[in-house]
Amino acid sequence: MDGSKLVKMANQIAAFFAAEQDRKVAVENVAGHLKRFWDPRMRREFLALFDTGGDHGMSELVVAALKTHRATLEPTSQ
Repeated sequence: MDGSKLVKMANQIAAFFAAEQDRKVAVENVAGHLKRFWDPRMRREFLALFDTGGDHGMSELVVAALKTHRATLEPTSQ
């Protein structure tokens, strides 16, 4: 899948949860959504893009979710 599409989708998720007043909860919700609704292949590609450096246009909440909850977002080996 195209990395720019993944970034766009992740940013839409973050925009939804941005209304949450507690930033920690918003970050957890973004990570939780990615874990529950993105298949392992999507998460693997998204994390690989993130690992190339720079934010690639990712919102601050997305970046925080990837940094804070990386271990739970890592797909199991398949």
